[in-house]
Amino acid sequence: MMLFGKISQQLCGFKKLPWSCDCRHFWGWLNAVFNKVDYERIRDVGPDRAASEWLLRCGAIVRYHGQERWHKDYNHLPTGPLDKYKIQAIDATDSCIMNIGFDYLDGLQHVEKIRLCKCHYIVDDCLEKLGKLENLQKSVLEMEIISCGNVTDKGIIALSHLRNLKYLLLSDLPGVREKENLIRAFKTALPSLELKLDLK
Repeated sequence: MMLFGKISQQLCGFKKLPWSCDCRHFWGWLNAVFNKVDYERIRDVGPDRAASEWLLRCGAIVRYHGQERWHKDYNHLPTGPLDKYKIQAIDATDSCIMNIGFDYLDGLQHVEKIRLCKCHYIVDDCLEKLGKLENLQKSVLEMEIISCGNVTDKGIIALSHLRNLKYLLLSDLPGVREKENLIRAFKTALPSLELKLDLK
């Protein structure tokens, strides 16, 4: 990946060539490719394996049910029966996951914890999709959303549909402006939720 990055920087440095590109657009395009959902792969290997591959490809890490170890190397994902490894926790810190890949989460039934930290491509649509996924509504117990600059009140409110959510940490989210409204909405929808806010 480092070599590929150096090559793309050199290519983007050629200003006179008609095919020169803005590096940000190039990386945005590449990240969109990494997030493209392969529905055939989901059918072939099951939702947990396919979601693991997507998450690790995008720079996130996963932990499986009954294990303490986090998996971060795409090439060292565990092998064995397809139904053996169920994702229990997702840490997407500094990853490039984006809305178009969230269909990978649809079949996951055991995810209890999700951490979204410094995820530049996470927007309200992502959180709204999370809140609508029936399996996640039942299984997710803890969420942390930190330094995701494109998230607003609209996306955070959508998490109130995660009916078993017990803990929610919101920190450094400049797009979230109606703190008091959020507190009221979560108190009404999820009275037993522990809501921690570190917002300006």
